[in-house]
Amino acid sequence: MLYKYKNFRPVLGENCLNTPGCRIIGRVEIGDYCSIWYNTTIRGDIDEIKIGDYTNVQENSALHVDEDQGLYIGSYVTIGHNAVVHACNIGDNCLIGMNATILTGAEIGENSIIGAGALVPENKKIPAGSLVLGVPAKVIRELSEEEKEGIHQHAVNYADLIDDHQNVQELY
Repeated sequence: MLYKYKNFRPVLGENCLNTPGCRIIGRVEIGDYCSIWYNTTIRGDIDEIKIGDYTNVQENSALHVDEDQGLYIGSYVTIGHNAVVHACNIGDNCLIGMNATILTGAEIGENSIIGAGALVPENKKIPAGSLVLGVPAKVIRELSEEEKEGIHQHAVNYADLIDDHQNVQELY
């Protein structure tokens, strides 16, 4: 569902999917061919949220902002199930693992993977092309070109699911 907050309404690009149970609120701009999966909340109330093309936000994730700190997510980004992404910047072609948490002011360089369950602390800067794991999150190594292409392909695969889920029907 899309919700107006004060005078702000979410804006969705071409061929976007917002599945049943998800909530997109306020100052939110979502690019083309994006998918927002079941029971996700994207709340742009006290600042803005901008999401690039071909990005997917999987089930039960929470995206929010802070006062004077918006949330900016690039294109071809996958945000895994149950992730918490708060008032940060995520570059293009990144994968944020299941149950990962990215806190206010963090910057994730393009072509990076934040592993499942990782905690990226406030204001942490992650260089482009990094594999990041742990609590607190630490750069483990650089990604290979094959891994970077895999991130891109994963986002494309999720975009391919959009048409199949546009007409999901509740049975009971």
